[in-house]
Order: sequence, then C-alpha cells, then structure tokens
Amino acid sequence: MTHIESHLRDVRDRSPVLIRAAAINAVLLLLVLVGLVVDPRLISGAPAWLKPAKFCLSAVMYLLTLAWMVFPLPNSKLLRRTTGLMAVLLTLEVLVICLQAARGTTSHFNVDSVLDATIFSAMGFGIATVWIGSAIVLSIHWSTALPDSAMAMAFRWGLLLNIAGSGVGWTMTRPFPGQIEAINRGERPRIVGSHTVGARDGGPGLPITRWSTTNGDLRVAHFIGMHAWQFLPLLLLGMRRVRAARDDTTERAILLVATGAYGVVVALALQQALAGRPVIPLPGS
Repeated sequence: MTHIESHLRDVRDRSPVLIRAAAINAVLLLLVLVGLVVDPRLISGAPAWLKPAKFCLSAVMYLLTLAWMVFPLPNSKLLRRTTGLMAVLLTLEVLVICLQAARGTTSHFNVDSVLDATIFSAMGFGIATVWIGSAIVLSIHWSTALPDSAMAMAFRWGLLLNIAGSGVGWTMTRPFPGQIEAINRGERPRIVGSHTVGARDGGPGLPITRWSTTNGDLRVAHFIGMHAWQFLPLLLLGMRRVRAARDDTTERAILLVATGAYGVVVALALQQALAGRPVIPLPGS
C-alpha cells in the first residue's frame, strides 16, 4: 500500500460519517446525471436536474474537504457531533433539492404553496446550521497547534473564505423590487429572492453554471468564495510537487498573498453582481 493510499484510509477511518455521507451524495450524483439525460423538462429555463447535479457534486467536495481538514485534530465529542450534524444536514439538503426537481419545481426561493415555503424555510435553517458548524470547526482548528503549519494555514484561510462565500447566499433571499411591490399590493408572490440582480432568474446564462450573461449574478461570488477551501490546500500541494525542498516560511508567505488575492476576487465578483453587471457578457444575450 502506498503512502497516499494509507493516508486516505486513515482519513476514512477517522471520519466515517463524513465519508459515508460523501458516498451517498456521489451515488445521488450518478442518479441525477441519468435524470439529466432522460428527463427533458426545464425549470427556470435550465434542465430540471442541473441544479441537483451541481449540489450533489458540491456536497461531495465539501464533505471530503471537511474530512481532510479535521483529520489531524483531536477526536473530541464537540468535533464529532458538529461534523456529523453537518454531514446529515447537507445530505438532507441535497435530497430536498432532488425532491423538488422531481416535482418539477424550483427548490430555492419557492413560496408558491405551504409545502414549498416550508421546504425552503427548512433548507434555510439547515444551511444556517451548517454555516455555524463551519465556524465551530474553524475555531477548533485555529486553536489547535498542528505540525504542518502551512497546510493548517491553507485550510483555515480557505474555510474562512468559504464561510464568507456561503454568507453571500443570504443576500439572494431578499425580495427584489418587483417582488416587494407585489407584496405591498397584497399579492402573494410565487418566488421571493433571486440569484440575478436586476432581472428574474431563468434568463440567458453561461453553459452548466447558468450564471447570467445579461445581469449581475450573486452565484459567482458565492461559488468562488466557497471553493477557496479546496483551492488553497491544493495550491500548497502543487507547490510542494514542484519544489525540491519544503520551506515553511516561503509557503506561508505565498499562501498569504494567494489568500489576499482570492479575497479581492470574491469582493470584486460580489461588487459586480450587486451593480447588476454580468461576469461574462455574451453577444446577443
């Protein structure tokens, strides 16, 4: 068995709940990909199973990164309960998104019926709990001295940016002007909130991501911020692959610059979205 295989087995044995949840989401991803092929329905202008596919993949990445990050930490009851709850809630979130796709309706911002509003509220509670859990994990990690200080730094700053990127999601739940006017008229809107700034969701968008090509889209900053958690540790591993000798001071300095640059990119993406400008305007959109 190679060193990498041994390390992966140790990570699996250390966080079995996280690895099982990641496996469940991976199986769901395979099923959802079948749905993308055989189900022609559209929801908000996109294939019905596209959003479930993206959330399945995101959950797998999140859970595996979490298992990797907590591996060197002391196996405390608080850490086990926090990460276990996060794994369960993320998996339930993905299942609910799949359920709404199967029903032919959107999962986010949907208040069209009592059931839809209840589902969306439950999703919000679940994600808020995962967000708090991420902060608890970050606090535990930051207060623990670890031998690989550069990798610890990559995970900590990455998770901090992830938490900030996740927080962008709350800006999407605010009613936009047309919805506010409808509410003030005493009407009950079907949708409250939007990914898109200055237009309704479902307009022209980039392939796969569906980020708006005509207006600002809050999902851009949301996505970039959340995946700092994978980018910074992988950047460090890449540096170690090309450098003959490890230099902790140099690694930490490069990570500090990379973190600052990454944070600026997230802030600029958020500013651009709030200004109503698309990240990549396409001719004819």
